Amino acid sequence: MSSNSREAILAAAKLTAQAHGYSGLNFRDLAAEVGIKAASIYHHFPSKADLGAAVARRYWEDSAAYLETLLAESTDPAACLRQYPGTFRKALESGNRMCLCSFMAAEYDDLPEPVKKEIRTFTDINVAWLSKVLVAVTALSPEKSEPRARAIFAAITGAQLMARSRADVSLYDALIESYRAASLLPA
Repeated sequence: MSSNSREAILAAAKLTAQAHGYSGLNFRDLAAEVGIKAASIYHHFPSKADLGAAVARRYWEDSAAYLETLLAESTDPAACLRQYPGTFRKALESGNRMCLCSFMAAEYDDLPEPVKKEIRTFTDINVAWLSKVLVAVTALSPEKSEPRARAIFAAITGAQLMARSRADVSLYDALIESYRAASLLPA
C-alpha cells in the first residue's frame, strides 16, 4: 500500500470530517471515494480512532505551519492578525464546511482519547499563536494576551458555526467585521 493511498485517505477523511465530523468517518465510504477496498484503509489506520487522530493531527500540523509561515513572511504582525479569520473562512468557501477540529470538538464526549488530544492541540496552537501576535501588536503581556486570544478563537469559530448554519459566508464576514468594530479583533 503506497503513501499515496495514505495521503488520499487523509485528504478524503479531512473533507468528510469538515462536513460531518468524526461520526461521519466511515471506512467503506472513504474507500469508495479514494477508489480502494475498505479493508485497505486498515493497512494505514487500524481503527477509526487511529484515522480520526491522524486526520486531526495533520490538520493542526498544517494549520500551525501556515500560521508560522504567515508570520515569517510578514513584517507586520497586525496584518497577520487581520488575515487570521481568513483561515476559517476558507472552510466555509469549500462546500460550507467547518474547521475540522471545531466540528470534532462539538462531538468531544463521543471521541476516543487520541482524537481528543489532537483537538486540544489544535486549540492550544491557535491560542498560542494568537497570544504571541497580540503581544507583538498590542504590547499586552502574555498573561493578558492569552485570555484575549481565547476569546478571539472562540468568537471566530462561533462565527464560522453561525455562517455554516445559514450556508452564508457573508454572515461570517459581517460577524468578523463586528468583532473588529467592537475591538475584539484589531482593525
